[in-house]
Amino acid sequence: MNSLQVERGAEDVYLSRMSTGASYNDQGGAEAAVEAGQESTPTSSGAGAGAGAAFGLFSTDFKKNEDLKEMLESNKESLKLEAMKRVVGLIAKGKNASELFPAVVKNVANKNIELKKLVYVYLVRYAEEQQDLALLSISTFQRALKDPNQFIRASALRVLSSIRVPIIVPIMMLAIKESAADMSPYVRKTSAHAIQKLYSLDPDQKEQLIEVIEKLLKDKSTLVAGSVVMAFEEVCPDRIDLIHKNYRKLCNLLVDVEEWGQVVIISMLTRYARTQFISPWKEGAMFDENNEKAFYDSDSEEKKDQMEAKTYIMDPDHRLLLRNTKPLLQSRNTAVVMSVAQLYWHLAPKHEVTIVTKSLVRLLRSHREVQYIVLQNIATMSIQRKGMFEPFMKSFYVRSTDSTHIKTLKLEILTNLANEANISTILREFQTYVKSQDKAFAAATIQAIGRCATNISEVTDTCLNGLVLLLSNRDETVVAESVVVIKKLLQTQPTQHSEIIKHMAKLFDNITVPMARASILWLMGEYCERVPKIAPDVLRKMAKTFTAEEDIVKLQIVNLAAKLYLTNSKQTKLLTQYILNLGKYDQNYDIRDRTRFIRQLIVPSEKSGALNKYARRILLAPKPAPVLESAFKDRDRYQLGTLSHSLNTKASGYQELSDWPAVAPDQSVRNVEVIEPVKEWAPLVGKAKQRKSDEKFYSDEEEEKEEEGSDSSGSEDSSSSSSSSESGSESEEESSEESEKTSSDSGKSSSGSEQESSSESESQQKKKKKTKKAPQKKSKPAAADSDSDENGNGPVAPASSSSADSSSASETDSEDDSDSDSPAVQKKKSDVKSKPKVEVKSKKEVSLLDLDDFSPAPTTKAPKSAVLSSSLLSDLEGLSLSNVSPAIQVTTPSFGPVKTYELLHHMTGKGLSAKYHFPRQPCLYQPSMVAVQVVLTNSSDHSLEEIHIGDRNPASLNLHCFNTIERLEPEASVTVSMGIDFSDSTQAANFQLCTKDDQFSVSIQPAVGELFMPITMTEQDFSKEQGKLLGMNETSETIAMATANTSSQAISKQVLSVANVGVVSSTQNNIHRFAGRTVSSGALVLVSLEMKESSSALLTINTEKSVMASMLLRDLKQALAQA
Repeated sequence: MNSLQVERGAEDVYLSRMSTGASYNDQGGAEAAVEAGQESTPTSSGAGAGAGAAFGLFSTDFKKNEDLKEMLESNKESLKLEAMKRVVGLIAKGKNASELFPAVVKNVANKNIELKKLVYVYLVRYAEEQQDLALLSISTFQRALKDPNQFIRASALRVLSSIRVPIIVPIMMLAIKESAADMSPYVRKTSAHAIQKLYSLDPDQKEQLIEVIEKLLKDKSTLVAGSVVMAFEEVCPDRIDLIHKNYRKLCNLLVDVEEWGQVVIISMLTRYARTQFISPWKEGAMFDENNEKAFYDSDSEEKKDQMEAKTYIMDPDHRLLLRNTKPLLQSRNTAVVMSVAQLYWHLAPKHEVTIVTKSLVRLLRSHREVQYIVLQNIATMSIQRKGMFEPFMKSFYVRSTDSTHIKTLKLEILTNLANEANISTILREFQTYVKSQDKAFAAATIQAIGRCATNISEVTDTCLNGLVLLLSNRDETVVAESVVVIKKLLQTQPTQHSEIIKHMAKLFDNITVPMARASILWLMGEYCERVPKIAPDVLRKMAKTFTAEEDIVKLQIVNLAAKLYLTNSKQTKLLTQYILNLGKYDQNYDIRDRTRFIRQLIVPSEKSGALNKYARRILLAPKPAPVLESAFKDRDRYQLGTLSHSLNTKASGYQELSDWPAVAPDQSVRNVEVIEPVKEWAPLVGKAKQRKSDEKFYSDEEEEKEEEGSDSSGSEDSSSSSSSSESGSESEEESSEESEKTSSDSGKSSSGSEQESSSESESQQKKKKKTKKAPQKKSKPAAADSDSDENGNGPVAPASSSSADSSSASETDSEDDSDSDSPAVQKKKSDVKSKPKVEVKSKKEVSLLDLDDFSPAPTTKAPKSAVLSSSLLSDLEGLSLSNVSPAIQVTTPSFGPVKTYELLHHMTGKGLSAKYHFPRQPCLYQPSMVAVQVVLTNSSDHSLEEIHIGDRNPASLNLHCFNTIERLEPEASVTVSMGIDFSDSTQAANFQLCTKDDQFSVSIQPAVGELFMPITMTEQDFSKEQGKLLGMNETSETIAMATANTSSQAISKQVLSVANVGVVSSTQNNIHRFAGRTVSSGALVLVSLEMKESSSALLTINTEKSVMASMLLRDLKQALAQA
C-alpha cells in the first residue's frame, strides 16, 4: 500500500509541477509577483498534489501522515520537496497538518531554496500553535535573516514574528530593526508587518517601534509605503508629527502603491488633513484658486447679505492631496474608490465633491456585498447633497434580482432624492414596488410613500388617497403598514380627514394584523369627537372580542373606552365599565395595571378625587405629530466608509475625524530640508569632479543649440508635468537625500557577497523597467493647470523641467548660488548639465537602488548624440551595467497611411458600427499596452445609450476600457481610445461591446508590426546589438523585390507600413536598417535589408522573439514583393 501511495503521490506532484511551471525557481520579477510565487503557487500545486494524498480513503490519518513523515525524513531532496508540496496542499484545503511539525522543522536549514520556501510557508501557519518546537529552531531563523535571498530573509522574519512568546521579544525587536534597513524593499515591507505583530504581543515596546516606523516612513519604495502606514495606524495613530515630513512624498507615491496600501494611506491622510488645513466649507466665503471663483451659497439669505465675502485660499498641500487622489477614482478596487470618495466628502470644497458621483454609481454594478456598503454611504450623502445623485436616479431603481437589504437601501436613496420635480416619477416607481412579492420591501415602500408625503406638501393628499386604496389590498402586511403610515400622516393635519377615519372604521373587521388594528383604535380614540357616531359602535364590537385580541390591541381598547367615557359618557359608560372589568382579570399584568390606573383616573371616587380633575387633560392632550425621517439622518457623525458608519454604532478601534482647525497650523513643518553633500563620502567626490568637467565641456554655442532643440521638442521639456511615474514624482530634496543615502550604502556593502547575489535579479528587472518607462514619460502631456510643483511647494516657474529638478536638485542649487547669470540662463544651464549627471548616477548606483525606487533617465526628442560628445558617451557606456547602450531610445513613429479595420458591422450591431485603427502612439494608460482608437457610429434612426465594454475573453486580458458613452445620437460618431496588452502575441483580444439593451462579441487582432515601438540608435549600436542576437535569435531569407521598391525611400515606406519601427541611419547605400522594441516586454527587434543583384535582397531579423520574427519576415516579404 505504501509503495502505491508514494508512486501515485509522486505522479500527482509531477503533474502539478508541470502545471505550475518554474514558478519556484524564478526569483526575479516584481516583488508582488514573487510574493504570489512564494505563497500562492505552492498552494495551488500542493492542492493538485493533495488529490494524490486523498487516495487513501480507507487508510487511517495516522498511516497517511506516517507516509509524509517518511518522505520528509528521507535523504532525497526530491521526495522532501514532493512531501512539502502535499503538506502545503493539505493546509490549503483546511486540513490539520500540525502533527507533521517536528518532521517539517528539521528541514528548515536545508540548502534547497524551493524546499526552504515551502517550509517557511508551513511554519508561518503553525509556529503559533507549536511554540516550543519553533523555539528550538530559533537560531536557524536568525541565521536565515542574513541569507543572500531576499525571500528567505523575509520568510524568516515572518516566522519569527509568528512565534507569540514574550521571551523572544528582544530577538524580534533586533530582527525588525535589521530588516528595516535591508536593501530589499520586500524585506522592509515584511518588517513593517512584523511591527504590528510585536506591538500586539508586547505594547511596552511602543517607543522603540515608533523609531523604526519613523525610519520606514522615509522609505521611498512604493512597496513599503502601504505597510508602514498600516503599522503607524496600529501603533501610534496620534503621532501626526511623524507624517509632516513625509506628507508630500506619500501623496506623490499614492498612485503607485498597491491597492490595499492605498486604502490605508488615504484613510490616514484624511485624518491628517482634518488637523492641518482650514475648512474649505466656510459659509459666505469666496473660493479663490487658479483664478476660478465659485460662490458658496450660505444656508440663509439674511446671513448672505450680512456677511462680507471672505477670500478662501486653499493650502497647496491640501490641493496636492485632492489632485493626487482623483485618478484613483478609476481604480478597479472598490475599496480604493470608496476611500477616495470619503476623502473628497470630508475634505474637498463642496462644488468639487460631485466628481465622486459617477465612480460611486459605477460600483453599483459590482457584487451585492459591495453594493450594500456603497448604497449605505450614498444614502448618507444624499440626505445632505440631493443634487449630487439626482442625475443618476435611474441607477437606484430597484431590480427584481436585488436582495431585500439592497432594495430597502435603494428605496431610502430614492426617498432622499425626491423633490417637487421628480416626485411623480418616484411615486410611479413606488406603485410598482408595493405590488412586490417581497413583503418586507412592500412595507418599506409604504413607509417611503409616507415620508414623501410629509416632506413634499404638494403630494400629501395624493399619497394619502393612494394609501387608503391600499387598505383594500388582500395582503395583510401591506394593509397593516398603510394603516400605521396613515395614522402618522393624519396626525400632521387631522381636521381635513374625518372621511378617511370613517373609511378605516368600515374596514376594521377585515384587518387582522394587531399593529394595524391598534393603530385604527388609537385614531378613533384620538379623534373621537370628529366621528361621534362611529367611535362608540367600534367600542361595542371590541367589547365582544376583547378576550380574543392581542395584548397591543387590548391596551388600545382600554384607551378608547377611557377617551369615550370622558367625551361621550352617556352612550359608553356601561361599555367602559364592562371592558374595565374584563381587563381587571386579564392574564397579562400590563393590561391589569393599565385597567386599574384608568379606572382610578376616570371614575370619580373618594380616593382619587385629586387626579380625576386632570383626566381629560392627561388622556386627550394634543400630541405632537411624529416626524418621519431617514434612518441615515444621524449616521454622518461617523466617517464614511468605516465599519462604525455601516453598523451605526462605534466599533472598537474607530478614530473620529477631528473638526477643522480655526486657524491653519504652520505649513513649513511639511517642508523637507535639503541636506548638503558630506565630503567624506567617497562616491560624492567623484561626482564633484564630474561636475567640473561638465562645466568645461559645455560651450555657449552648444547651449544655444540645446535651447533651440528644447524649444522645438514640444511641451515635454518646457513645462512642469504634474503627472509623474514611480519615484520621478518625489520631491527635489528627497531625491538628493536618496542619492546620498544610496551611495553611502554602496560604500558600506559593496564588498559583501550577499548584496551581489540578491540584487542580481533585481538589476535585470530594472533594465526592463527602465526601457518600459521611457515611452510613458514622453507621452504624458504637460499639465497646464498644475499650479505647484510635485511637492505642492508653491508656484513653479513655467520653464522648469520637472525631470531635471527631481534628479539633481542639490547640485543645481549650489551652482545657482555661485553663478551670477540671469535666472533664465541659470535654469538653462542646470537643465543641460543635469542630463549627464543623471546618466552617471544611475549607472553607479543601479545595483543598490530598489526595484520601485528606480527613476528612469529623462528622455527628450532631441537625440542624445546632439547633447553628449562621443568621448563622454563612451565613458558613460563603460559605467553602464546594462546591455543596452544609452544612445538607444524610443523615438516618435513615422506616420504613414492609417489602416482601418472593421470591428462591428452596423447590421450585426443593430445600428451600431465600430471601426478601429492603431495610431502608433505610446499608450497613455500603461506602457505595456498598444494604443487602439475606435470610431463608434450610430447608423440607426434612434439614439443608443450606455455604450461600454463588457466581458472580456480571456478574463485575464489586460484591457483599458473607454468611459461609458451615455448617449449617441443617430448618424453621430465618436472616437474613443483603448489600451490592450497583447503580451507580444498576435492572438486576438476578444471582448463584448455593449449598449443599454444589447451585447455584441467583437475581437481586435493586431498585425505583428503593430506590437512594436520605434527606437533610434547609431549604426555602431545596431551592429553591436545584432552581434548579441545571433543563432536561434536570427531569422533571415533571400527575397525577391518589386522593381518599384528598390529605392531607399520606397523601402522605408514599405517597411514602415508593415511595422512600427524606427529608421537607423546607414553609411552603406545597399544596407537598410530598422530598429524597434516589443511594446509589452521591451525586447529589441532589429531588421536589416541587404540589397543584392537583380532585385533580390537578404532580409534579416534579429530578436529573442523568434515567433514574432518569422511572422514579421512573412509580412515584410509580401510588402516588398508588391509593386
